[in-house]
Amino acid sequence: MESWIPLLQVFLNSTCPETEASKWLEEMFNPPASYSPRISTTSFLSLLMRPSNNSAVQHSSPQEKRVMWIETLPSVVQARILSFLAYEHQRFCTRELCRLARVLLSEGRRVDFWVKKAAQQLLDLVSLSNYQWLSHLNLESEEETEEDDFYMMPDWLRDAAIDGESVFPWLPMSVDELSAKMPLTGSSGGDEDDLLIDVEESKQKNIDVVMVEIGEDESNIDNEVEKVAKSLKTELLHIDSNLKAVELAREIRKLCSGGRRQRLLILNLIEPWSADDETATVLLCHLSDGIDADECDWPSHILCSVFLPKFLVLNEPSSRVLLNATLDYCKTHQKAAEYALLFPLVLRKDGVNSPICDVLTRVVRECLHPAHVSAFCQKLLTKDEDVLRFVCLPCHRCLISEELVWTESLFSLWRNILDHNVHLMQDSVDQLVEQVCKYSKRYSKSLKFANFVLCLINKCTPSLRPHKLILTAAVEKSDTLVTKSILSKLSAL
Repeated sequence: MESWIPLLQVFLNSTCPETEASKWLEEMFNPPASYSPRISTTSFLSLLMRPSNNSAVQHSSPQEKRVMWIETLPSVVQARILSFLAYEHQRFCTRELCRLARVLLSEGRRVDFWVKKAAQQLLDLVSLSNYQWLSHLNLESEEETEEDDFYMMPDWLRDAAIDGESVFPWLPMSVDELSAKMPLTGSSGGDEDDLLIDVEESKQKNIDVVMVEIGEDESNIDNEVEKVAKSLKTELLHIDSNLKAVELAREIRKLCSGGRRQRLLILNLIEPWSADDETATVLLCHLSDGIDADECDWPSHILCSVFLPKFLVLNEPSSRVLLNATLDYCKTHQKAAEYALLFPLVLRKDGVNSPICDVLTRVVRECLHPAHVSAFCQKLLTKDEDVLRFVCLPCHRCLISEELVWTESLFSLWRNILDHNVHLMQDSVDQLVEQVCKYSKRYSKSLKFANFVLCLINKCTPSLRPHKLILTAAVEKSDTLVTKSILSKLSAL
């Protein structure tokens, strides 16, 4: 009983009992060597279902039902315990959970409304069939003929134990499987063929690699193909209907059916971005079909040749037609959106301005999962140049820098990203703190910069504790409406 007192205090006092109780239970399953209490999920259920002392003494009538120990607790604690059992039901024996829920539901009017609600939720979650319960049902006579899965060995482990070729009797992995999944670490030579890597990991790396623009001198175009490309460019400038735009998109698809290097150079000659916004959306829609290319390759080339150039020179709010088409496309092709739009725009040589910040914010919030955005931020803030890969046409390379250009709008973009509940790794937070200290004097009067710092403190408090002193010194250089609020937050770290 004593070992469960901390857990019961969580149920009694916590504002978020399910998660705190789960954390406590996990810590007790992996205790330090100096403290190893004997607890288990089975013993906890036994405690909850144990007959109370009063019940044992006053149980005079055979018709009188016993009172379990959980029923002696306050109703709010009972409801929280049942909610926790539903939250962590995979750790507990399904048969015992069903029994506990059924006993409570059989009590009828004696049970609090919220306790009954939690018990019904638990029963619905763990029972294997639909039960119709009556308040007078005698649950003590229920027969249990089937062994519960909680006590059974998994089928895959039982079958593997029969196999005599396992590496270890308790490890269901054959020698062939072990060789296929693990790299060879022998001392002989450095032959790369000896390094065996997982297929899925290799496939993901192939997507991320070589996502960078092509220089004009790296590949040549056939003279006939060049003439056709220039002809298509002329037609693009004189499009007067959507039907002609569709026909032109088909011609561009046919011409770009070769390798990625040739394709980029051909698109560079055609200049699809020179079309007006409405025509560009038609081109985007029809260029996406009919090309047998890598799922990230061709969509990236479409984005960097049709939409990216328009946003790179954006100095006023984007048109609704252009922005909506971009968002719809990025929702479908998220990897392409990262490499052919987000990276080039954030790395813009003149820095991110307010209209571009609005576009980037919309793409981040409406097209990408927060985990994807977190990975993007990690790559963006890294100092490894090999990670900063992006796709653009040769003629636009001069508009993109190799490192971030920090502007007020870029700090606003980071604030918008943090407000999107994106979790940043510690090294990413460290990089942002470094930029705050570096630019605190330049943007000492900037409210955008100050709001970013305030947001950073609110969202990344645990990661900022090692930087409390240098952040305080940096903020003290500023003079804005929120400076006092920032200093107050820092002092509470």
